Amino acid sequence: MKTLMSFIWNMLIIGVMMMNQQTAAAQYKNQDQIPEKYKWNLADLYPSDQAWEAARKSFEKKIPAIEAYKGHLGDSPQMLLKALNTVFELQKELVRLDSYASMKFDLNTRNSKAMSLKQEIELVGNQFSAKTSFLSPEILQINPEKVDDFIRKAPGLKIYAFYLHDIQRMRPHTLNQAEEKIIADAGLMASTPYNVYGVLSNADMPFPTIRLSTGEDVHLSQAAYTKYRASTVRKDRKLVFDKFWETYGDYKRTLGTTLNAEIQKDLFYARVRKYKTCLESALDANNIPTDVYTNLIKDVHENLGSLYRYLDIRKRMLSVDTLRYYDMYPPLVARVNLAYSIADAEKLVLKALKPLGDEYLNALKSGYAHRWVDVFPTPGKRSGAYSNGSLYDVHPFILLNYNGAYDDVSTLAHESGHSMQSYLSNKYQPYPTSQYPIFVAEVASTFNEALLMHYVLEQTKDPEVRLSLLGNFLENIRGTVFRQAQFAEFELKIHEMVEAGKSLTGENLNKLYGSIIKTYYGVDKGVMKINPRYFVEWAYIPHFYYDFYVYQYATSFVASQALVSKVLSGNKEATERYLSFLKSGGSKYPVKMLQDAGVDLTTSEPFDLTMKTMNHVMDEMEEILNKKK
Repeated sequence: MKTLMSFIWNMLIIGVMMMNQQTAAAQYKNQDQIPEKYKWNLADLYPSDQAWEAARKSFEKKIPAIEAYKGHLGDSPQMLLKALNTVFELQKELVRLDSYASMKFDLNTRNSKAMSLKQEIELVGNQFSAKTSFLSPEILQINPEKVDDFIRKAPGLKIYAFYLHDIQRMRPHTLNQAEEKIIADAGLMASTPYNVYGVLSNADMPFPTIRLSTGEDVHLSQAAYTKYRASTVRKDRKLVFDKFWETYGDYKRTLGTTLNAEIQKDLFYARVRKYKTCLESALDANNIPTDVYTNLIKDVHENLGSLYRYLDIRKRMLSVDTLRYYDMYPPLVARVNLAYSIADAEKLVLKALKPLGDEYLNALKSGYAHRWVDVFPTPGKRSGAYSNGSLYDVHPFILLNYNGAYDDVSTLAHESGHSMQSYLSNKYQPYPTSQYPIFVAEVASTFNEALLMHYVLEQTKDPEVRLSLLGNFLENIRGTVFRQAQFAEFELKIHEMVEAGKSLTGENLNKLYGSIIKTYYGVDKGVMKINPRYFVEWAYIPHFYYDFYVYQYATSFVASQALVSKVLSGNKEATERYLSFLKSGGSKYPVKMLQDAGVDLTTSEPFDLTMKTMNHVMDEMEEILNKKK
C-alpha cells in the first residue's frame, strides 16, 4: 500500500508551477481584510481548531484497531473486506484532518499555530502508515487466484479489485512486514527537506527592497518578483532579476543542501525497493514506462527550433537588440490592457467551458459561489496555486494568488479543471478508486486553459489583442512543455549524479542548471543571453521536491491539446469520452485512461500535433506583424 502521507501530498500539490504573472494586484495586508466570499470556508471541514483537535485525538484512538486484522487478511473474503473498509475509512478521515491543517498553514506560513497543527497531523499520519504497513506484504502472501476468488465471493471487494491487483503487480518491490514498517516509520523524516525549504523560501528568506524607475519602493518577495518581472520597463525587470536571484544566490549552499537531502531520500526509497534507478521507482507507482519520460526530453530537443522561433518573435515584438532572460515575462503587446476582476474571471471561465455541459458548469458555478476558492495574495500565504481535491465527502478547494491579469484568469481555469476532475471522480467512483493518477492530473487543467483561449480568441478580432492572446498561448507552450521538460531534464540529471555517488552543492547545481538553460534558450546559437547570476533559478522551483512530477505538465499538455481539438470539432462522442475520463478517478492505469479518452502518449503523435499548433500560431502572429510593419 502506498504510504498515506505520500497519497495526501500528491493530492495537495496539483497546481501550477509558480506564481502566475501579475499586473493588476489587489493589495491586502492580511486575510482579515479580504471579504469572506473570496476566502476558503474551512468550517466545511471543521468549525474550529478546537473541533479539529478533538477529531485528531479521536482519530488517534482508532488507529490501534487496525492491529486486529494483522495476520488474518487471508482468513476469509469477509475478513479482507472488513480490514480494507476499516483502513480506507480511516484514511479518508486522515486526509480531512491533514487538509485542514495544511491549508490553514498555506494561508499564512508564518503562523506558528498552523505550523503546529501541520506537524501534529504529520506525526499521526506516520503512525497510521506504520500501523497499515503490513497490508501490502500480507496481501502478497495470498495467492493471486485466491484473491480473485475472494473478490467473486464477497461483492463488496469489487471496489478494491484494482487496488488488490496493483499490489500483486508491485510484488517485486514490496518488502516483508518488518521492513515495510521500518520504511513507514522513516516517513516522518521524509518530508524534512521540503519543510525546511518551504519555510526558508516562503517565510524566512530576507528579500530586499528595491526602488523602481517610478520611485516606488518594492519589497521583493516571491509574489513581488512574479509581478514586477513582467514590467514593461526593461531596466526595472533587470533590477528585479538581479536582486531577486542575488538573494537566492546568497542561500544556494543551504538550498543545495536541502535539495541534496531530498534526492538522497529518493535514492534510499529506490534502492530499498529494489529499483534500478530513482526514475524507475517514481514512475512505476502509476505503471508508466520510463521511455515516456526520456522520449519527452528527446522530442523537446528535436523541436528546439520551434522554441527559438518563438524567442525571435518575442525579441521582435519587444523591440530589443538582444533578448535577455529577464525579457521572458513582460506582455508582448504592452498597450493591450487585459485586466479582469475575479467576478469577471469566473464568468469568463464558465462561458469558455460551456462545451463540457450543464453538469460540469453547474457544479463549478456552485463552487465559486460557496467559497471553494481562496483568491488573493497576502503576506506569508503560500505562493502559486493549487487544487486540493482529496476530500471525498466535502468538495475541492482552490488556492490562488489572483492579481487580475489574463494569466490569472487562465490559472483559475487551470485549477478549476483539477477541481472538477476531483469533483466528478469523487461523485462517480467509490473512495478506493476516486483519486486519479498524478500522471493525468494536468490534462483536465490544461484542457480548460485551451478552451479559455479558444473562447477568448473567438470573441476577439482586434489584431493587437489577438497578438497578445496568441503570444500568451505560445508562452503557455513554452512554460508548460519546454520549461517543464527543461526542469525534467535537470531533475533526471541530479538524480543520476546522486546515483553515481556524487553530492549536490549549490555550485554544481548552478553549473548543471546553467548548461541546460543555455541549450534550451539557444545561448550558444545567439538566440538569447543569460547572466550566470540567474543560474540559481533551480533553487526557486518547489517541484524538485516532488519526485519526478514536473514532466507530467508537459505530457498532460500535449494530451490535452489533442483532446481539445476533438471536443471543439463538435464530436459528441469525443466529449462524452472526455467526460468519462474525468469520472474515471483511479480505476485504471493512466496510459490506458488516456487511450480510452482518445490519445496515446506512448507515441510522439500528441507532441507532434502540439508543435504543429505552435507553428500555426506563430504563422498568424508573423502575418499580423508583417502587416503592421
